[in-house]
Amino acid sequence: MTDLSLGVVITGGSAGLGFALASAFLAAGDRVVICGRNHERLDGALHSLSEGFPEGEVYGIRCDVGDPKGVEMLAGFAADRLGRVDRWINNAGTAGQLKRPLWMLRSDDILETITTNLSGSILLCAEAVRLMDSQPSSPEAIYHIFNMGFSFSGAAFSRSAVPHKASKRGVAELTHFLSRELRDAGKTSIGVHELSPGLVLTGLLLKDASPEAMRLFKVIAERPEHVATRLVPKIRSITGSHRHIRYQPFVMTLLNALTGIFRNRGKR
Repeated sequence: MTDLSLGVVITGGSAGLGFALASAFLAAGDRVVICGRNHERLDGALHSLSEGFPEGEVYGIRCDVGDPKGVEMLAGFAADRLGRVDRWINNAGTAGQLKRPLWMLRSDDILETITTNLSGSILLCAEAVRLMDSQPSSPEAIYHIFNMGFSFSGAAFSRSAVPHKASKRGVAELTHFLSRELRDAGKTSIGVHELSPGLVLTGLLLKDASPEAMRLFKVIAERPEHVATRLVPKIRSITGSHRHIRYQPFVMTLLNALTGIFRNRGKR
């Protein structure tokens, strides 16, 4: 199945890592649906992808992943455009407006972070399972969902605010429990996996970062395009029902961080 064109859904695909993943899947000959909240940014991404891959199939729909109706429309749109969805990647997320202690954050900022990251991932997984469960299944036709949560070590290392870390830890638990539910229900044609891209150099990472943190991120974080070229072959060829795909082991991220700290100190 990995030698054939795949139908791929990527949430948050209008910028950053999501856009880079869409590019890499199109380069592999796959058919792609992306979504995003900002209509203008989504249109710009679709234009760029279509120009970059004139023979490719790429479609887009505006969707707020925290809105149940929007998520339902996304699933219907994907089924209509792609015919079959083989890979569903829940990439959309937010770190919040500010990297501050919990008591210094606005209530609307807290709620948006939790709704987008955790509630959105739960809604998206539910729709993805319903869609994939309606598709033909066989030992060769196994469909896969990917979530981006935080491990305990990843959350401890993160400099983001509590709502981001807590919601991303919740996403990791979602992956674990949903995988078990699918297994117990005998739905062996659907796999749910954890996808860990590591530190990706995007606006999401740099937002509200201190000057010192920005210098460090620019040393240890990777460009979205580089991360996508490493992850997409693993996503396309995945087997099984509950795997963990990492861009690089956490120990390597930590080693790079320590190297970056010493480099920055040496420049002072």
